[in-house]
Amino acid sequence: MSKTYDAKCHCGHHQWQWTLEADKQAHILCHCDTCKILSGSVYTLNQIVPKSALKITAGGEPSKYSYKGDSGNSVDCYYCPHCTTHIYHHQQVMGPDTIIARTGVPAEARKSFPVGAEIYGKAKLSWEPEIAQTFETLPPS
Repeated sequence: MSKTYDAKCHCGHHQWQWTLEADKQAHILCHCDTCKILSGSVYTLNQIVPKSALKITAGGEPSKYSYKGDSGNSVDCYYCPHCTTHIYHHQQVMGPDTIIARTGVPAEARKSFPVGAEIYGKAKLSWEPEIAQTFETLPPS
């Protein structure tokens, strides 16, 4: 069963909704070095979803920052230009209709989602415990 989660950036300029199917109502912890640098933490909370699951309800088009991922393809990070809260990422290697939802932003999801998996286990810090099934990079498609 799908459920809609309301989210807003830290300053409130951008607001959006994620409508997630039951199998997507879990965090995927990403331990890649980029997530560590962008968040200032050891991982970020994410989920791989269809782009159609996102509806931006206030703030207009977010700002975009791009970098090259492990695949050599571009990764586009969409964020609020005022407070820099990341709304979603688009890894071009996943195709045009798949994005990475930041599941740690909506308060309800942040507090209630279980951890479904961990990705980029190859970049985990030595003192981090395993919380869920961990993949060296991404899970098999």
